[in-house]
Amino acid sequence: MMDLDRNAFFIGNQWVAPSSSRRFEIIGASTGEVIATVPEAVEADVDAAVAAARRAFDDGGWSNAAPAERAAVMQRFIAAIAQRAEALAQAVSMQNGMPISLSSLLEAQFPMGVLGYFAELAATMGQADHRPSQMGKETLVHHNPIGVVAAIVPWNFPVTLAISKIAPAMLAGCTLVIKPSPGTVLDSYILAEAALEAGVPAGVLNWVPADRDAGAYLVSHPGVDKVAFTGSTNAGRSIAATCGQLLRPVTLELGGKSAAIVLEDADLNTFLQGVPTACMLNNGQACFNGTRILAPASRYGEVVDALAAMVSGLTIGDALDPATHVGPMASEAHRARVESYIAIGKQEARLVAGGGRPRGFNHGWFVEPTVFADVDNHDTIAREEIFGPVLSVISYKDDADAIRIANDSAFGLGGSVWSADSARAQQVAQQVQTGTIGINGYMPSLGSPFGGIKASGMGTEFGPEALASYQRTKSIYVMG
Repeated sequence: MMDLDRNAFFIGNQWVAPSSSRRFEIIGASTGEVIATVPEAVEADVDAAVAAARRAFDDGGWSNAAPAERAAVMQRFIAAIAQRAEALAQAVSMQNGMPISLSSLLEAQFPMGVLGYFAELAATMGQADHRPSQMGKETLVHHNPIGVVAAIVPWNFPVTLAISKIAPAMLAGCTLVIKPSPGTVLDSYILAEAALEAGVPAGVLNWVPADRDAGAYLVSHPGVDKVAFTGSTNAGRSIAATCGQLLRPVTLELGGKSAAIVLEDADLNTFLQGVPTACMLNNGQACFNGTRILAPASRYGEVVDALAAMVSGLTIGDALDPATHVGPMASEAHRARVESYIAIGKQEARLVAGGGRPRGFNHGWFVEPTVFADVDNHDTIAREEIFGPVLSVISYKDDADAIRIANDSAFGLGGSVWSADSARAQQVAQQVQTGTIGINGYMPSLGSPFGGIKASGMGTEFGPEALASYQRTKSIYVMG
């Protein structure tokens, strides 16, 4: 097997030796075996990365560049990533268990689309907005880059969630320090190599793999101007508290417990075809998954039986096998967490599919896709984010009852409504308290804001709204 070990950090367009001997072991999710080791950043390494980003921002070369110049660099970055698309997909799948068919799309192709979308936005970026003034001649409103961004990325979609921060921040003229999760680091080295080949100016992008303590240090670092975080709600609360004390802008994309509402007139085949992406994407390890399935009482048994049969027919296998529908959990610890919720579910509800470890998989962190019926919305498995291939089917009386149940949640990130009548589905969707929701399917759109409400976070990614979150506005009052 190819030696995947790494021995340096990417800081200021240089491969910089770590300041300590501490290292992370990268464990293959499908095998449970060590596939690589990489250096672990400590506070001194974070300081070096922030200093490089600070210099790159303060010298004005990038922050003052025309939007078209930044867009040209981003286009070269896309081309360099395209040359490494297969390597990116394989690295992600080896590390976190994402099926290769999915990582080839969402971790290789989709990130290039994100960069391309924001590069195209450069054409809409003007010098300043001229606005009327009641007390003078006019007001010039400038949109300036916010500064140095600390981007903290989780393990479930490491490339896409890094690029979703990098792309708008780069176009705005910001520089970044990116902290990937310790479990998914190899992909960040591939992105760094692409950035170097593309001629991204020194210090604009810097990667430092680190644990939570070093991540907390980065969040509170005096050289950082904004924090962009994707991860758990508990970690998000801690980051929000720090940023609130510092009066530091922050974007938080956190957890979810979204509802998939199957209306009485829904076509069941359409719903079943959409479940893998809307409710169980990435082995259930996606924050927006609709893991609460709301089924009408009149069709409850039909929905439960069909869902159980469909889930039981999914192919479980090695993440690198193109035939795999459901791969392993990302780590042994995470599998244990998912299994603890399944044990709770067996006490609270009726198990109709899965509930154990698949036979024949003696290595890796595999869990059977699982469906619980007769779930009450107040049960633990309906309230807390499991982050695995576990679905809870809840009965409702009518549309109003479905909306009430969907909204009875601490979270508000995703969701879906399934109906033969699109207008009716849109009326229901409008009443669900969530940042995003799909009709007869679910998949975020690059041109539209993606983000949650309530315990699912604050701020958005994608769309022009994301670009604005990496800019400061300045009003210049022209009095004469």
